[in-house]
Amino acid sequence: MNESIEPTKTPTVGAADKRAVPAVIEAEKPESPRKLFFTVFPSIMLPMFLAVADQTIVATALPAIASDLGEIQRASWVVVSYLIANTIAAPVYGRLGDTFGRRPMMITALTIFMLGSVLCALAPNIEWLTAFRVLQGFGGGGLMTLSQALIGEAIPPRERGRYQGYLAGVSVSSSTFGPVAGGYLTGAFGWRSIFYVNVPLGLIAMALVLRLSARPADRRRTTFDIPGLVLFIMFVSPVILAFEQLQRMRTSTLPLALGLLAFGLLALAALIWQERHSTAPLIPPRLFREPSIWRSDAMAACHGAALVSLITFLPIYLRAVRGASPEETGLMLLPLTFGIGLGSLITGQLVTRTGRTAIFPSCGLVAATAGLLVLAFWTPRLGTLVLPWIWCLIAICMGTVMGVVQLTVQAVAGPRRLGTGAAMVQFSRSVGAAFGTALVAAILFALLAATDRETASLFGTIIEQGPDIIANLAPDRQAAVQAEIVDAFRAAFIAIAGFEAAGAVLAWSLPLRRI
Repeated sequence: MNESIEPTKTPTVGAADKRAVPAVIEAEKPESPRKLFFTVFPSIMLPMFLAVADQTIVATALPAIASDLGEIQRASWVVVSYLIANTIAAPVYGRLGDTFGRRPMMITALTIFMLGSVLCALAPNIEWLTAFRVLQGFGGGGLMTLSQALIGEAIPPRERGRYQGYLAGVSVSSSTFGPVAGGYLTGAFGWRSIFYVNVPLGLIAMALVLRLSARPADRRRTTFDIPGLVLFIMFVSPVILAFEQLQRMRTSTLPLALGLLAFGLLALAALIWQERHSTAPLIPPRLFREPSIWRSDAMAACHGAALVSLITFLPIYLRAVRGASPEETGLMLLPLTFGIGLGSLITGQLVTRTGRTAIFPSCGLVAATAGLLVLAFWTPRLGTLVLPWIWCLIAICMGTVMGVVQLTVQAVAGPRRLGTGAAMVQFSRSVGAAFGTALVAAILFALLAATDRETASLFGTIIEQGPDIIANLAPDRQAAVQAEIVDAFRAAFIAIAGFEAAGAVLAWSLPLRRI
Protein backbone atom coordinates (compact mmCIF):
# COMPACT_ATOMS: atom_id res chain seq x y z
CA MET A 1 0.00 0.00 0.00
CA ASN A 2 1.22 3.51 -0.83
CA GLU A 3 2.36 5.71 1.94
CA SER A 4 -0.09 8.46 1.01
CA ILE A 5 -3.54 8.57 -0.54
CA GLU A 6 -5.23 10.70 -3.14
CA PRO A 7 -7.93 13.12 -2.01
CA THR A 8 -11.45 11.75 -2.24
CA LYS A 9 -13.41 13.22 -5.16
CA THR A 10 -16.81 14.71 -4.40
CA PRO A 11 -19.56 13.12 -6.52
CA THR A 12 -21.56 15.38 -8.83
CA VAL A 13 -25.09 16.10 -7.67
CA GLY A 14 -27.79 16.69 -10.28
CA ALA A 15 -30.46 19.39 -10.07
CA ALA A 16 -33.14 16.88 -9.15
CA ASP A 17 -30.98 15.37 -6.44
CA LYS A 18 -30.17 18.77 -4.94
CA ARG A 19 -33.75 19.19 -3.87
CA ALA A 20 -33.42 16.02 -1.74
CA VAL A 21 -30.01 16.85 -0.26
CA PRO A 22 -30.24 18.38 3.24
CA ALA A 23 -28.52 21.50 4.44
CA VAL A 24 -25.88 19.37 6.18
CA ILE A 25 -24.62 18.01 2.87
CA GLU A 26 -24.82 21.33 1.05
CA ALA A 27 -22.64 22.72 3.81
CA GLU A 28 -19.81 20.61 2.43
CA LYS A 29 -19.13 23.32 -0.20
CA PRO A 30 -15.69 24.88 0.35
CA GLU A 31 -17.17 28.39 0.20
CA SER A 32 -19.26 27.89 3.35
CA PRO A 33 -17.04 26.28 6.02
CA ARG A 34 -18.62 28.43 8.72
CA LYS A 35 -22.07 27.09 7.86
CA LEU A 36 -20.68 23.56 7.85
CA PHE A 37 -19.17 24.01 11.29
CA PHE A 38 -22.13 25.67 13.00
CA THR A 39 -24.68 23.30 11.44
CA VAL A 40 -22.97 19.96 11.99
CA PHE A 41 -20.58 20.35 14.89
CA PRO A 42 -22.95 21.53 17.67
CA SER A 43 -25.37 18.74 16.74
CA ILE A 44 -22.77 16.01 17.27
CA MET A 45 -20.92 17.71 20.12
CA LEU A 46 -23.34 16.99 22.96
CA PRO A 47 -24.06 13.32 22.05
CA MET A 48 -20.30 12.70 21.98
CA PHE A 49 -19.96 14.63 25.24
CA LEU A 50 -22.45 12.25 26.87
CA ALA A 51 -20.70 9.16 25.48
CA VAL A 52 -17.28 10.19 26.82
CA ALA A 53 -18.37 11.77 30.12
CA ASP A 54 -20.48 8.82 31.24
CA GLN A 55 -17.50 6.48 31.62
CA THR A 56 -15.44 8.91 33.70
CA ILE A 57 -18.41 9.89 35.88
CA VAL A 58 -19.22 6.27 36.71
CA ALA A 59 -15.56 5.34 37.23
CA THR A 60 -15.17 8.10 39.83
CA ALA A 61 -18.31 6.95 41.66
CA LEU A 62 -17.35 3.25 41.54
CA PRO A 63 -16.07 3.03 45.14
CA ALA A 64 -19.27 4.67 46.42
CA ILE A 65 -21.39 2.28 44.36
CA ALA A 66 -19.48 -0.68 45.75
CA SER A 67 -19.83 0.67 49.28
CA ASP A 68 -23.60 1.11 48.96
CA LEU A 69 -24.47 -2.03 47.01
CA GLY A 70 -21.62 -4.27 48.23
CA GLU A 71 -19.77 -6.96 46.23
CA ILE A 72 -16.61 -5.01 45.36
CA GLN A 73 -15.44 -7.95 43.21
CA ARG A 74 -18.35 -7.25 40.85
CA ALA A 75 -17.96 -3.47 40.83
CA SER A 76 -15.98 -3.54 37.58
CA TRP A 77 -19.03 -5.09 35.92
CA VAL A 78 -20.73 -1.70 36.16
CA VAL A 79 -18.12 -0.54 33.63
CA VAL A 80 -17.63 -3.79 31.72
CA SER A 81 -21.35 -4.37 31.08
CA TYR A 82 -21.67 -0.91 29.56
CA LEU A 83 -18.64 -1.55 27.36
CA ILE A 84 -19.97 -4.92 26.18
CA ALA A 85 -23.22 -3.28 25.12
CA ASN A 86 -21.23 -0.55 23.35
CA THR A 87 -19.29 -3.24 21.53
CA ILE A 88 -22.44 -4.94 20.31
CA ALA A 89 -24.19 -1.69 19.44
CA ALA A 90 -21.41 -0.02 17.40
CA PRO A 91 -21.66 -2.12 14.20
CA VAL A 92 -25.45 -2.27 14.55
CA TYR A 93 -25.75 1.52 14.51
CA GLY A 94 -23.24 1.75 11.67
CA ARG A 95 -25.41 -0.44 9.44
CA LEU A 96 -28.79 0.93 10.56
CA GLY A 97 -27.54 4.49 10.15
CA ASP A 98 -26.64 3.78 6.51
CA THR A 99 -30.07 2.21 5.94
CA PHE A 100 -32.47 4.47 7.84
CA GLY A 101 -30.46 7.66 8.17
CA ARG A 102 -28.12 8.81 10.94
CA ARG A 103 -30.39 11.51 12.40
CA PRO A 104 -33.29 9.17 13.35
CA MET A 105 -30.81 6.58 14.63
CA MET A 106 -29.11 9.26 16.78
CA ILE A 107 -32.52 10.16 18.26
CA THR A 108 -33.13 6.47 18.96
CA ALA A 109 -29.73 6.09 20.63
CA LEU A 110 -30.31 9.14 22.84
CA THR A 111 -33.73 7.85 23.90
CA ILE A 112 -32.35 4.46 24.90
CA PHE A 113 -29.41 6.10 26.67
CA MET A 114 -31.68 8.33 28.79
CA LEU A 115 -34.06 5.47 29.63
CA GLY A 116 -31.13 3.31 30.71
CA SER A 117 -29.75 6.16 32.85
CA VAL A 118 -33.03 6.54 34.76
CA LEU A 119 -33.24 2.79 35.38
CA CYS A 120 -29.60 2.73 36.58
CA ALA A 121 -30.44 5.42 39.13
CA LEU A 122 -33.30 3.27 40.43
CA ALA A 123 -31.30 0.01 40.60
CA PRO A 124 -31.71 -1.76 43.99
CA ASN A 125 -28.56 -3.94 43.77
CA ILE A 126 -25.42 -4.53 41.71
CA GLU A 127 -27.10 -7.16 39.50
CA TRP A 128 -29.90 -4.84 38.40
CA LEU A 129 -27.45 -1.96 37.98
CA THR A 130 -25.35 -4.14 35.69
CA ALA A 131 -28.42 -5.10 33.64
CA PHE A 132 -29.55 -1.48 33.26
CA ARG A 133 -26.01 -0.44 32.32
CA VAL A 134 -26.32 -2.88 29.41
CA LEU A 135 -29.44 -1.03 28.24
CA GLN A 136 -27.71 2.31 28.70
CA GLY A 137 -24.75 0.99 26.73
CA PHE A 138 -27.00 0.00 23.82
CA GLY A 139 -27.91 3.67 23.57
CA GLY A 140 -24.46 5.05 24.25
CA GLY A 141 -22.91 2.75 21.63
CA GLY A 142 -24.58 4.74 18.88
CA LEU A 143 -23.54 8.19 20.09
CA MET A 144 -19.83 7.97 19.29
CA THR A 145 -20.24 5.86 16.13
CA LEU A 146 -22.88 8.09 14.54
CA SER A 147 -21.02 11.28 15.54
CA GLN A 148 -17.80 10.09 13.91
CA ALA A 149 -19.66 9.02 10.77
CA LEU A 150 -21.30 12.46 10.47
CA ILE A 151 -17.90 14.16 10.69
CA GLY A 152 -16.37 11.73 8.19
CA GLU A 153 -19.03 12.29 5.52
CA ALA A 154 -18.94 16.09 5.79
CA ILE A 155 -15.20 16.87 6.04
CA PRO A 156 -12.44 16.22 3.43
CA PRO A 157 -9.77 13.70 4.58
CA ARG A 158 -6.94 16.21 5.10
CA GLU A 159 -9.17 18.59 7.09
CA ARG A 160 -10.43 15.82 9.36
CA GLY A 161 -7.30 16.16 11.44
CA ARG A 162 -8.38 19.69 12.38
CA TYR A 163 -11.88 18.51 13.19
CA GLN A 164 -10.47 15.66 15.24
CA GLY A 165 -8.81 18.45 17.20
CA TYR A 166 -12.19 20.08 17.69
CA LEU A 167 -13.58 16.77 18.83
CA ALA A 168 -10.63 16.54 21.20
CA GLY A 169 -11.89 19.78 22.73
CA VAL A 170 -15.16 17.99 23.39
CA SER A 171 -13.19 15.12 24.86
CA VAL A 172 -11.27 17.53 27.12
CA SER A 173 -14.43 19.17 28.42
CA SER A 174 -16.35 15.91 28.87
CA SER A 175 -13.43 14.07 30.44
CA THR A 176 -12.83 17.05 32.72
CA PHE A 177 -16.52 17.30 33.55
CA GLY A 178 -16.79 13.58 34.32
CA PRO A 179 -14.45 13.16 37.32
CA VAL A 180 -15.30 16.52 38.88
CA ALA A 181 -19.06 16.11 38.42
CA GLY A 182 -18.88 12.45 39.44
CA GLY A 183 -17.03 13.27 42.65
CA TYR A 184 -19.21 16.27 43.49
CA LEU A 185 -22.55 14.62 42.71
CA THR A 186 -21.58 11.44 44.57
CA GLY A 187 -20.47 13.35 47.65
CA ALA A 188 -23.37 15.83 47.68
CA PHE A 189 -26.35 13.84 46.38
CA GLY A 190 -25.24 10.19 46.28
CA TRP A 191 -24.07 8.05 43.39
CA ARG A 192 -27.56 7.73 41.86
CA SER A 193 -27.46 11.38 40.84
CA ILE A 194 -24.68 10.67 38.30
CA PHE A 195 -27.25 8.85 36.17
CA TYR A 196 -30.04 11.40 36.56
CA VAL A 197 -27.81 14.16 35.15
CA ASN A 198 -27.86 12.39 31.76
CA VAL A 199 -31.57 13.15 31.27
CA PRO A 200 -31.50 16.97 30.87
CA LEU A 201 -28.28 16.77 28.87
CA GLY A 202 -29.81 14.09 26.65
CA LEU A 203 -32.90 16.22 25.98
CA ILE A 204 -30.72 19.17 24.94
CA ALA A 205 -28.69 16.87 22.69
CA MET A 206 -31.89 15.59 21.09
CA ALA A 207 -33.02 19.15 20.32
CA LEU A 208 -29.66 19.89 18.68
CA VAL A 209 -29.77 16.72 16.57
CA LEU A 210 -33.26 17.63 15.33
CA ARG A 211 -31.71 20.77 13.79
CA LEU A 212 -30.01 18.56 11.21
CA SER A 213 -31.87 17.97 7.97
CA ALA A 214 -32.72 14.35 7.24
CA ARG A 215 -30.25 12.79 4.81
CA PRO A 216 -31.75 10.42 2.22
CA ALA A 217 -31.00 6.89 3.38
CA ASP A 218 -30.07 3.88 1.27
CA ARG A 219 -33.23 1.83 1.80
CA ARG A 220 -31.87 -0.89 -0.46
CA ARG A 221 -29.51 -2.03 2.32
CA THR A 222 -32.20 -3.61 4.45
CA THR A 223 -30.46 -6.97 4.98
CA PHE A 224 -29.06 -7.30 8.48
CA ASP A 225 -26.65 -9.98 9.69
CA ILE A 226 -28.70 -11.27 12.64
CA PRO A 227 -26.77 -14.60 12.85
CA GLY A 228 -23.52 -12.64 13.02
CA LEU A 229 -24.86 -10.46 15.83
CA VAL A 230 -26.05 -13.51 17.79
CA LEU A 231 -22.70 -15.26 17.35
CA PHE A 232 -20.86 -12.13 18.43
CA ILE A 233 -22.90 -11.96 21.65
CA MET A 234 -22.23 -15.67 22.19
CA PHE A 235 -18.51 -14.96 21.82
CA VAL A 236 -18.17 -11.86 24.04
CA SER A 237 -20.41 -12.78 26.97
CA PRO A 238 -18.97 -16.23 27.87
CA VAL A 239 -15.38 -15.00 27.73
CA ILE A 240 -16.15 -12.06 30.05
CA LEU A 241 -17.97 -14.43 32.39
CA ALA A 242 -14.93 -16.71 32.36
CA PHE A 243 -12.74 -13.82 33.51
CA GLU A 244 -15.21 -13.14 36.33
CA GLN A 245 -14.94 -16.76 37.47
CA LEU A 246 -11.14 -16.69 37.32
CA GLN A 247 -11.07 -13.67 39.64
CA ARG A 248 -12.11 -15.89 42.54
CA MET A 249 -9.03 -18.15 42.25
CA ARG A 250 -10.92 -21.22 43.44
CA THR A 251 -10.35 -24.68 42.07
CA SER A 252 -14.10 -25.28 41.94
CA THR A 253 -14.58 -22.41 39.47
CA LEU A 254 -11.93 -23.56 36.97
CA PRO A 255 -14.11 -26.11 35.08
CA LEU A 256 -16.85 -23.52 34.56
CA ALA A 257 -14.34 -20.85 33.50
CA LEU A 258 -12.61 -23.18 31.02
CA GLY A 259 -15.97 -24.30 29.66
CA LEU A 260 -17.03 -20.69 29.09
CA LEU A 261 -13.74 -19.92 27.36
CA ALA A 262 -14.13 -22.95 25.09
CA PHE A 263 -17.70 -21.96 24.23
CA GLY A 264 -16.59 -18.41 23.44
CA LEU A 265 -13.80 -19.62 21.14
CA LEU A 266 -16.22 -21.91 19.29
CA ALA A 267 -18.59 -18.98 18.85
CA LEU A 268 -15.68 -16.90 17.52
CA ALA A 269 -14.85 -19.56 14.93
CA ALA A 270 -18.51 -19.71 13.88
CA LEU A 271 -18.63 -15.89 13.72
CA ILE A 272 -15.62 -15.75 11.39
CA TRP A 273 -17.22 -18.38 9.11
CA GLN A 274 -20.55 -16.51 9.13
CA GLU A 275 -18.98 -13.15 8.25
CA ARG A 276 -17.05 -14.67 5.35
CA HIS A 277 -20.20 -16.17 3.82
CA SER A 278 -22.76 -13.47 4.64
CA THR A 279 -23.89 -11.14 1.86
CA ALA A 280 -24.25 -8.30 4.37
CA PRO A 281 -21.79 -9.09 7.20
CA LEU A 282 -21.99 -7.28 10.50
CA ILE A 283 -18.19 -6.90 10.42
CA PRO A 284 -17.04 -6.96 6.75
CA PRO A 285 -13.98 -9.22 6.37
CA ARG A 286 -12.86 -7.23 3.32
CA LEU A 287 -11.95 -4.26 5.46
CA PHE A 288 -9.83 -6.43 7.76
CA ARG A 289 -7.74 -7.49 4.75
CA GLU A 290 -6.41 -3.93 4.56
CA PRO A 291 -3.24 -3.83 6.72
CA SER A 292 -3.75 -0.19 7.67
CA ILE A 293 -7.30 -0.90 8.84
CA TRP A 294 -6.75 -4.05 10.89
CA ARG A 295 -3.64 -2.61 12.49
CA SER A 296 -5.49 0.61 13.31
CA ASP A 297 -8.42 -1.32 14.79
CA ALA A 298 -6.06 -3.51 16.82
CA MET A 299 -4.30 -0.37 18.04
CA ALA A 300 -7.67 1.09 19.06
CA ALA A 301 -8.41 -2.11 20.99
CA CYS A 302 -5.09 -1.97 22.87
CA HIS A 303 -5.56 1.73 23.60
CA GLY A 304 -9.12 1.15 24.82
CA ALA A 305 -7.93 -1.64 27.10
CA ALA A 306 -5.24 0.57 28.65
CA LEU A 307 -7.24 3.78 28.95
CA VAL A 308 -10.49 2.39 30.36
CA SER A 309 -8.62 0.07 32.75
CA LEU A 310 -6.60 3.01 34.03
CA ILE A 311 -9.67 5.20 34.52
CA THR A 312 -11.55 2.33 36.17
CA PHE A 313 -8.92 1.16 38.67
CA LEU A 314 -7.18 4.39 39.63
CA PRO A 315 -10.17 5.49 41.78
CA ILE A 316 -10.09 2.11 43.52
CA TYR A 317 -6.32 2.47 44.06
CA LEU A 318 -6.73 5.98 45.46
CA ARG A 319 -9.40 4.78 47.88
CA ALA A 320 -7.72 1.55 48.98
CA VAL A 321 -4.13 2.78 49.23
CA ARG A 322 -4.30 6.57 49.61
CA GLY A 323 -7.67 6.86 51.40
CA ALA A 324 -9.03 9.48 48.98
CA SER A 325 -12.70 10.52 49.16
CA PRO A 326 -14.85 10.64 45.99
CA GLU A 327 -14.40 14.41 45.77
CA GLU A 328 -10.62 14.14 46.13
CA THR A 329 -10.53 11.31 43.59
CA GLY A 330 -12.37 13.45 41.04
CA LEU A 331 -9.89 16.30 41.43
CA MET A 332 -6.87 13.98 41.29
CA LEU A 333 -8.10 12.37 38.06
CA LEU A 334 -8.56 15.77 36.44
CA PRO A 335 -5.00 16.00 35.01
CA LEU A 336 -5.35 12.47 33.58
CA THR A 337 -8.58 13.14 31.72
CA PHE A 338 -7.48 16.62 30.65
CA GLY A 339 -4.19 15.25 29.32
CA ILE A 340 -5.96 12.75 27.05
CA GLY A 341 -7.95 15.52 25.40
CA LEU A 342 -4.94 17.84 25.20
CA GLY A 343 -2.85 15.14 23.50
CA SER A 344 -5.63 14.54 20.98
CA LEU A 345 -5.98 18.27 20.30
CA ILE A 346 -2.27 18.74 19.65
CA THR A 347 -2.08 15.62 17.48
CA GLY A 348 -5.05 16.73 15.36
CA GLN A 349 -3.46 20.10 14.63
CA LEU A 350 -0.10 18.51 13.76
CA VAL A 351 -1.74 16.00 11.41
CA THR A 352 -3.56 18.77 9.51
CA ARG A 353 -0.40 20.86 9.18
CA THR A 354 2.00 18.07 8.22
CA GLY A 355 -0.20 15.32 6.75
CA ARG A 356 1.73 12.80 8.83
CA THR A 357 -0.26 10.43 11.00
CA ALA A 358 1.36 7.25 12.34
CA ILE A 359 4.50 8.89 13.69
CA PHE A 360 2.56 10.50 16.55
CA PRO A 361 1.12 7.33 18.16
CA SER A 362 4.36 5.50 17.32
CA CYS A 363 6.30 7.81 19.62
CA GLY A 364 3.45 8.57 22.01
CA LEU A 365 2.71 4.96 22.90
CA VAL A 366 6.37 4.20 23.59
CA ALA A 367 6.47 7.13 26.02
CA ALA A 368 3.14 6.10 27.59
CA THR A 369 4.42 2.55 28.13
CA ALA A 370 7.53 3.86 29.87
CA GLY A 371 5.40 6.14 32.04
CA LEU A 372 3.09 3.31 33.09
CA LEU A 373 6.07 1.17 34.08
CA VAL A 374 7.38 4.03 36.19
CA LEU A 375 3.91 4.26 37.72
CA ALA A 376 3.94 0.55 38.50
CA PHE A 377 7.31 0.43 40.22
CA TRP A 378 7.67 3.91 41.74
CA THR A 379 4.15 4.88 42.83
CA PRO A 380 4.65 3.84 46.52
CA ARG A 381 7.60 6.26 46.73
CA LEU A 382 5.73 9.21 45.22
CA GLY A 383 3.60 11.71 47.10
CA THR A 384 -0.12 11.95 46.49
CA LEU A 385 0.18 15.44 44.99
CA VAL A 386 2.86 14.32 42.50
CA LEU A 387 0.85 11.42 41.06
CA PRO A 388 -1.73 13.47 39.08
CA TRP A 389 0.98 15.22 37.10
CA ILE A 390 2.62 11.94 36.16
CA TRP A 391 -0.80 10.72 35.04
CA CYS A 392 -1.16 13.91 32.98
CA LEU A 393 2.11 13.28 31.09
CA ILE A 394 1.12 9.67 30.41
CA ALA A 395 -2.33 10.80 29.24
CA ILE A 396 -0.91 13.37 26.79
CA CYS A 397 1.07 10.57 25.15
CA MET A 398 -2.00 8.31 25.12
CA GLY A 399 -3.98 11.09 23.44
CA THR A 400 -2.00 10.62 20.21
CA VAL A 401 -3.90 7.45 19.28
CA MET A 402 -7.62 7.72 18.56
CA GLY A 403 -7.58 10.69 16.17
CA VAL A 404 -4.96 9.01 13.99
CA VAL A 405 -6.86 5.71 14.10
CA GLN A 406 -10.08 7.40 12.94
CA LEU A 407 -8.32 9.29 10.15
CA THR A 408 -6.52 6.19 8.89
CA VAL A 409 -9.59 3.95 8.83
CA GLN A 410 -11.79 6.60 7.21
CA ALA A 411 -9.16 7.32 4.56
CA VAL A 412 -8.61 3.68 3.59
CA ALA A 413 -12.27 2.61 3.89
CA GLY A 414 -13.44 5.38 1.55
CA PRO A 415 -16.72 7.32 1.52
CA ARG A 416 -18.92 4.35 0.55
CA ARG A 417 -17.83 2.37 3.62
CA LEU A 418 -17.48 5.34 5.94
CA GLY A 419 -20.18 4.32 8.42
CA THR A 420 -18.86 0.78 8.63
CA GLY A 421 -15.30 2.01 9.11
CA ALA A 422 -16.31 4.40 11.92
CA ALA A 423 -18.28 1.61 13.59
CA MET A 424 -15.31 -0.76 13.36
CA VAL A 425 -13.10 1.69 15.24
CA GLN A 426 -15.64 2.08 18.03
CA PHE A 427 -16.26 -1.67 17.96
CA SER A 428 -12.55 -2.44 18.32
CA ARG A 429 -12.07 0.10 21.10
CA SER A 430 -15.03 -1.30 23.01
CA VAL A 431 -13.80 -4.89 22.59
CA GLY A 432 -10.38 -3.92 23.91
CA ALA A 433 -11.83 -1.91 26.78
CA ALA A 434 -14.21 -4.71 27.84
CA PHE A 435 -11.62 -7.47 27.75
CA GLY A 436 -8.84 -5.27 29.11
CA THR A 437 -10.88 -4.15 32.12
CA ALA A 438 -11.95 -7.71 32.85
CA LEU A 439 -8.38 -8.97 32.55
CA VAL A 440 -6.94 -6.28 34.84
CA ALA A 441 -9.71 -7.00 37.37
CA ALA A 442 -8.89 -10.71 37.16
CA ILE A 443 -5.19 -10.02 37.78
CA LEU A 444 -5.87 -7.65 40.69
CA PHE A 445 -8.34 -9.82 42.60
CA ALA A 446 -6.63 -13.09 41.71
CA LEU A 447 -3.33 -11.88 43.19
CA LEU A 448 -5.09 -10.67 46.33
CA ALA A 449 -6.80 -14.04 46.71
CA ALA A 450 -3.66 -16.04 45.91
CA THR A 451 -1.48 -14.10 48.35
CA ASP A 452 -3.78 -14.12 51.36
CA ARG A 453 -7.51 -14.87 51.46
CA GLU A 454 -7.85 -12.68 54.54
CA THR A 455 -6.44 -9.74 52.56
CA ALA A 456 -8.83 -10.42 49.68
CA SER A 457 -11.75 -10.44 52.12
CA LEU A 458 -10.48 -7.31 53.87
CA PHE A 459 -10.05 -5.47 50.57
CA GLY A 460 -13.80 -4.93 50.18
CA THR A 461 -14.01 -3.47 53.68
CA ILE A 462 -11.11 -1.14 52.91
CA ILE A 463 -12.95 0.16 49.81
CA GLU A 464 -16.08 0.78 51.87
CA GLN A 465 -14.48 2.35 54.96
CA GLY A 466 -11.06 3.48 53.76
CA PRO A 467 -7.54 2.21 54.56
CA ASP A 468 -7.80 3.37 58.18
CA ILE A 469 -9.48 0.03 58.92
CA ILE A 470 -6.02 -1.55 58.63
CA ALA A 471 -5.06 0.22 61.87
CA ASN A 472 -7.24 -2.27 63.76
CA LEU A 473 -4.91 -5.11 62.74
CA ALA A 474 -1.78 -6.24 64.55
CA PRO A 475 1.29 -4.11 63.65
CA ASP A 476 3.00 -6.88 61.67
CA ARG A 477 -0.23 -7.60 59.76
CA GLN A 478 -0.71 -3.92 58.90
CA ALA A 479 2.53 -3.79 56.91
CA ALA A 480 1.83 -7.17 55.27
CA VAL A 481 -1.68 -6.22 54.13
CA GLN A 482 -0.53 -2.88 52.77
CA ALA A 483 2.33 -4.52 50.87
CA GLU A 484 0.03 -7.19 49.39
CA ILE A 485 -2.45 -4.58 48.12
CA VAL A 486 0.34 -2.44 46.63
CA ASP A 487 1.84 -5.50 44.90
CA ALA A 488 -1.55 -6.41 43.39
CA PHE A 489 -1.97 -2.90 41.97
CA ARG A 490 1.62 -3.00 40.66
CA ALA A 491 0.73 -6.09 38.62
CA ALA A 492 -2.41 -4.34 37.35
CA PHE A 493 -0.40 -1.32 36.18
CA ILE A 494 2.13 -3.59 34.47
CA ALA A 495 -0.72 -5.27 32.59
CA ILE A 496 -1.97 -1.85 31.46
CA ALA A 497 1.57 -0.99 30.29
CA GLY A 498 1.54 -4.24 28.30
CA PHE A 499 -1.55 -3.09 26.39
CA GLU A 500 0.18 0.15 25.43
CA ALA A 501 3.37 -1.68 24.41
CA ALA A 502 1.35 -3.86 22.02
CA GLY A 503 -0.25 -0.70 20.61
CA ALA A 504 3.21 0.83 20.05
CA VAL A 505 4.30 -2.19 18.00
CA LEU A 506 1.18 -1.86 15.85
CA ALA A 507 1.71 1.88 15.39
CA TRP A 508 5.29 1.45 14.17
CA SER A 509 4.13 -1.20 11.64
CA LEU A 510 1.23 0.87 10.26
CA PRO A 511 1.61 1.07 6.43
CA LEU A 512 -0.33 4.32 5.91
CA ARG A 513 1.74 7.00 7.58
CA ARG A 514 0.61 10.12 5.71
CA ILE A 515 -2.60 11.51 4.21
